[in-house]
Amino acid sequence: MTPMLEAAALPADAIEVGRIAGAWGVKGWFKVLPHSAQPQALFSSKRWFVLPPGAAPAGALRLPIREARAHAEGVVACSPEVSDRDAAEALRGALIYIPRSSFPTPDPDEYYWVDLIGLRVINRESAVLGAVRELLATGAQTTLVLTAEEGGKTVERMIPFVSAFIDEVDLRAGVIRVDWQPDY
Repeated sequence: MTPMLEAAALPADAIEVGRIAGAWGVKGWFKVLPHSAQPQALFSSKRWFVLPPGAAPAGALRLPIREARAHAEGVVACSPEVSDRDAAEALRGALIYIPRSSFPTPDPDEYYWVDLIGLRVINRESAVLGAVRELLATGAQTTLVLTAEEGGKTVERMIPFVSAFIDEVDLRAGVIRVDWQPDY
């Protein structure tokens, strides 16, 4: 049985947070592979948007969530619209989106990676070092990966995202201030 989900436009602030891996059990639960090691947004949101494999963003569906919880190396969830294993299996491969506005508020000095991407990075001497392209989890710490155009070439820099090098993150201004030199 394929679930009958309501068509819905993706919210303007939709963030891809994971994908459905398949059915879990026989009562309509499904496995989710989150994109984050700490998938609090999946737990806090009672309304997910799913995009079936190969569908254009206009093909998004609203998926109400009754419960989501951590399980093994991922998440399992259930919806009142998904009543059995076949319906859960029909969701396999669907991408999961949640509005950024539904994410839990982070603690002071904690940031969602998605909020850091694109921020300009400036050092104490006001030199622009680049913009955050991505973040890497390197075990002991997270590392900012920056790109900048310098002399007609694209330059990549990596800066550990730790208090020893990060002076300030100003999300409103779109800037991260660092204690880092261009030639490091």
